[in-house]
Formats: sequence, C-alpha cells, structure tokens
Amino acid sequence: MQKTANRQIDQIDRKILSHLQRDGRMAVQELAEKVGLTISPCLRRVRLLEEAGIIRGYSAVVDQARIGLPISVFVQVKLERQREEELQRFDKALARFPEVVEAYLMTGVCDYLLRVVVADLPAYETFLRDKLTRVEGVRSIESSFALKQVKSTFALPME
Repeated sequence: MQKTANRQIDQIDRKILSHLQRDGRMAVQELAEKVGLTISPCLRRVRLLEEAGIIRGYSAVVDQARIGLPISVFVQVKLERQREEELQRFDKALARFPEVVEAYLMTGVCDYLLRVVVADLPAYETFLRDKLTRVEGVRSIESSFALKQVKSTFALPME
C-alpha cells in the first residue's frame, strides 16, 4: 500500500484508477464489476480518491489536428534570473496564454519547457512575437517543431 495525501492507495484503488484513466465515462456498475466490488463500495472509493485530489477531474481527450490545431511546438525558455519573483511572474503570464497546453519548470539547460499548440506557423509567430517575447525577464527562447506524435497518453502506469 502506498500513502498519498493522507489516503492509502491499495490494489483495488489502482484498478479503479487504471480503468477510469482509460474510460472516465465508465458507469459505476461496470467499474465495480471490473474491480470486483459492489456498486456502493466502488462509488465510495471513487469519491474518496476525488476528495483526496488523486482524481483531479474528468475531461474529453480532443484530437488537436481535427480541430485545426495540428502544430505542436516545444519551447525552451531561459529567464534572466531564477528568483522567486521572476518565476511567479512567468508562471502567471503562462496561465494567460491558451496556446500553452503544458509548462514545466526545469533543471538543466533551460528554465521552462513549454508545449505550445497552434494552427500554423504564422499563428506560432504571432504567439511568439505578441505574447511570449513580451513577458518581462525572458532571456532566450528556442523552438522545436514536432514532426509526428509517436505516443500520447494521459494514463499513468498503475503497476
């Protein structure tokens, strides 16, 4: 058993999480059958996982190319300084940019690694020119364009 945020995670919880990661719309009855519980204890466990923040929410996985956003750009950003004030300023700026779908504070050669999703190269240029380069404290930006997505999953390994 693994303890997470005052909540013990056992094998049944892991099975629940595994099934919900693959199908978040699964009916409780079907989920209960798959994990070997009756409906009430299964629903109770799901609610406890939600309350503990282990299950953060549910959403639809949308195909970015099919909605006109086929371009993923991985952007390495270096800041002038890594003081708390500058990091917070940059974090707040990123929160305002819907094109940034993932952002990580990094160790190593860059301070941040971003995944930016746009419709085309002119849209990326506009994002870069009108938004990212205008954030105070940005020293350098390096962009790499994804040619093909080889794997994408939101499911965490539950073994």
